[in-house]
Amino acid sequence: MLAGMEMIRRDFLIPELQAAMIEGGVTGVITVQARQSLAETEWLLQLAESHDFMLGIVGWVPLVDQNIGNYLEMYAPRKKLRAVRHVLHDEADDFYMLREDFNRGIALLKDFDLRYDILIFERHLPQTIRFVDGHPNQIFVVDHIAKPRIKAGVLSPWKELLAELAKRENVYCKLSGLVTEADWNAWTAPQLRPYIDTVLECFGPNRVMFGSDWPVQLVASTYPHWIEVVSEAVETLSNTEQAQIFAGTAKVAYGLT
Repeated sequence: MLAGMEMIRRDFLIPELQAAMIEGGVTGVITVQARQSLAETEWLLQLAESHDFMLGIVGWVPLVDQNIGNYLEMYAPRKKLRAVRHVLHDEADDFYMLREDFNRGIALLKDFDLRYDILIFERHLPQTIRFVDGHPNQIFVVDHIAKPRIKAGVLSPWKELLAELAKRENVYCKLSGLVTEADWNAWTAPQLRPYIDTVLECFGPNRVMFGSDWPVQLVASTYPHWIEVVSEAVETLSNTEQAQIFAGTAKVAYGLT
């Protein structure tokens, strides 16, 4: 366990989520998987189906399983399932996303109107570009801006690689997870601005969406503080563009409209 993670080594359930939403002035959320299990996917779907403020779920399915089609046929009819994710950055193989069996599963998602959330570190960006290029009709969402080395204050080659990935119009980017890639106890908003500005420059407001990474972000920031940081970073944009980042892009990307 990383030092400092103790504070989130507990259950965060609906009451905690509702309290965080009220504190942050948030009215709707898309909840993303944490464990790679069908049991968690089912649990999240049941919660979403009984709570209207949970607008959608990014779940997990065994994409490399030879019977992945059967799993998708089982879960895709659940309207709250909007996307799936695999924790790629935890795989020992940095080229896991290029595996033939993984890509066979990814190739089926568009037939079920499902998006795919990309969870990687900066070092995975070159092969991720190759991966995305193999699925030009699949909608992708990059989580946590591909986790650049914010703590070290390093922008390259993340900046250049993200710009290249952003040339693919089927790729969106989520402004989330920045504080946990920075120094948890000493980060500042100005330190994060070059990374936020890069994302906005590369993707534009129509393909950038706000994300929180709650409750993991609690090791480094409260929910309202992170909202404040992003709000200040986009305050020079038009009201329409700001609304797009905080709600509109997610609705479009995840097919909520």
